[in-house]
Amino acid sequence: MAFTLDSTLGDLMADPRVLPVLEKQFPGLSTNPQVGIVKGFSLRNIVGHPLTAQLGLTEEKANALLAEINKLV
Repeated sequence: MAFTLDSTLGDLMADPRVLPVLEKQFPGLSTNPQVGIVKGFSLRNIVGHPLTAQLGLTEEKANALLAEINKLV
């Protein structure tokens, strides 16, 4: 199953092959207590949030990350 922008952060984090890639890009993601708030959000919703854009996570960068992840799954 390929991950897409419509996949939730929780689905990505639940896959043990994917979590190291996410941790490399976002150190501390899996241990951050606030991440539980957004685990049910799709990547599309996350990258569409103004704060996320301010942090530099664009849809283009999310798609590049998904391409890397989908090579593993």
